This record gives sequence, C-alpha cells and structure tokens, in this order.
Amino acid sequence: MLYDIARPILFSLDAETAHEFSLATLNLAGRFLPAGKPAPSDPVEVMGLSFPNRIGLAAGLDKNGEAIDGLARFGFGFIEIGTVTPRPQPGNPRPRLFRLPEVRGIINRMGFNNHGVDALVANVGAAKFKGVLGINIGKNFDTPIENAADDYLACLDKVYALASYVTVNISSPNTKNLRQLQGESELDDLLGRLKERQARLADKHGRYVPLTLKIAPDLEPAQVINIADALRRHRIDGVIATNTTISREKVQGVRYGEQQGGLSGAPVFEASTAVVAQLAQALAGELPIIAAGGVLDGRGARAKLEAGAQLVQLYSGLIYRGPALVQECVRATADFGADR
Repeated sequence: MLYDIARPILFSLDAETAHEFSLATLNLAGRFLPAGKPAPSDPVEVMGLSFPNRIGLAAGLDKNGEAIDGLARFGFGFIEIGTVTPRPQPGNPRPRLFRLPEVRGIINRMGFNNHGVDALVANVGAAKFKGVLGINIGKNFDTPIENAADDYLACLDKVYALASYVTVNISSPNTKNLRQLQGESELDDLLGRLKERQARLADKHGRYVPLTLKIAPDLEPAQVINIADALRRHRIDGVIATNTTISREKVQGVRYGEQQGGLSGAPVFEASTAVVAQLAQALAGELPIIAAGGVLDGRGARAKLEAGAQLVQLYSGLIYRGPALVQECVRATADFGADR
C-alpha cells in the first residue's frame, strides 16, 4: 500500500534519480529501523546452500552493497549485489536509465557504474544481514577483453570470504565486447581459470563458495548447448538465465524503445524463459538454473520454475509492483515440486 502511494512520486522523477532516492531510503531503513519480518519460510537447498524461499533479488539494483539490510526487509530468500569491478568507474553518461511503463519494461545502459570492489567489501562487512548473499563480478570497461579474466579473478579473491555464492557476469550488453566471453574458446579459458582459483580459495578459507555464470537471452539454441557443455565440463555450480536483451522486437513504437542498452522487464520474459527451458533440457539436472527476466507476478515466477529453474530473481518487476511482488512470488512458488 505504501508503494502504491510512493510510486507516482517516484515515477515523476528521472528514472536514475528515483533509483538513487529509493536506495538511499532503503539504506537508512536498514541502519536505523528495527529488524523487519524474517523471510517467508519455504526452504530449498540449491548449490549446497539453504535458501529460506526461492525468490531472490537480482544484481543491478544494489551495485555497491549499500542497502543490503534494507532490502532484506522485503522477504527475499536471497540477495545478489553488484555487478562490481576491481576499480571504481562512473559508467556511461546520463541519461542511461529509461522506464517503458506501457510495456512494463526498462532500458539501461549503466555500464557497470560502481564504487569498486574494495568499497563493496567494506559495505558487506558492515551489514547485519546473515542470509544467502550473492556477489556479482565483472570487468572494468577499459580492461582489454583478452585480459578480462584478470579482473574477474581480482574480484573473486576479494569477495570470496564474504559471499554465499559468486556470479560471473559475462552477459551485460553495456560493456564493450563483454559478450564475446560467451564464445566457446573464450568461455573455456575463463571458466578454467576461475575454477582453478576457486579451488585455491576454498583451501585458503576452509569453505567452498559456489560459482554461477550469468548469460544473455540473445543466444541461438546451439550457443545455449555449447554453454551448457562448458558449464558441465568445468563443474560450474549454477547458471543465471538471463541478463537483459538487446532485441527491440517487443517495444516497437514505444517511447524510449529505441534507446540503446539492455531491455528488461515484461518484454524479455518470453525470450528469457525460453533460454531457461533450453538450458534445462541441455543440462538434464546436472546443475541448477536461477531464472531472471520479466517476472511481474506470481504466475511469472511459477512459470520460470516450470521451465526448469530452481530459483527466481526479481528486479524490474519491483519497480512496477514494489515489495508486494516478493510476497506474491514466494506464495506462488511455495512447495513447488512437492507433487512432481
């Protein structure tokens, strides 16, 4: 109800200004208000981790881990922060975030704007949240693509001890050439180096932190199969499907639909869910799928699980529906698989 009142005010602001205001408010709420209700309980084990429920926050909303405690009040079963890069960077020039309310979509070309991995580590260390925390890592915009693995390894070294799992983001369309890392040879090299470093860090810290890979929705079926093969071959712990799309098929004639960047929200739901289904068939249960992309209601969350996912993440839907979406999706996915 509170969000229904606040939404017209937020939507009267520039999209990025509204985002910054909301994040600052959540930061204050997490620091100064009493703890909220615990996450609704519908526990499920995935990647060796116990999730209180299947609904999580996708990366991108809290890039620097500044509002973890405030976001935890929404009842998520897990929270993913980032994408973070080794060095701070401002991202692309503003304006770079656009609402498409007619189709419940968002286009962003943020460009991994963040304060750098050291700032994120300090914020996580100061947070009171004790639940499942994913940390999403990327490369700096000016790091040559052939040296991208060095950036991912640098981030992995610094976040490993604080993360429940670490996501490797190779699918944002807003960092030049980043999606090249989804190519067969590039992906093999990157995953091989990450798994080697993961093993060393597990020995060093005495705990195993799962690695997940976040992929794009703009993949041909053969590419999905190749990625699934690489995930199995390198024993990656999970896959997130999907990031934003560069397709504009669903937003023709819509205001801001021609803006460059990644499109999220309802227009990406079908393409993203199709990739989940393709991955589920190709992986045959060998590793779990976390679905993200266009979930605007409980039925959408349930559909992601029916397509083959084990967990579901929200982001753009929160902009249009507010915190009530989390509870609705938790209810819609409760006890999924009990009768299957």
